Amino acid sequence: MSNTNWQKSSYCASNDECVEVRTANGLVELRESDTDGIIVRTTPTKFATFL
Repeated sequence: MSNTNWQKSSYCASNDECVEVRTANGLVELRESDTDGIIVRTTPTKFATFL
């Protein structure tokens, strides 16, 4: 799986403080838009369980 663009939730506030998600190299990555240097990585299975 190749890297994809970050996607924001449709529930995101207009001030850009939201959670973003993307896939990268077979993993799911999450970050907060206002602290984009911290990225949490997990497997698609664990992410689906989390949701």
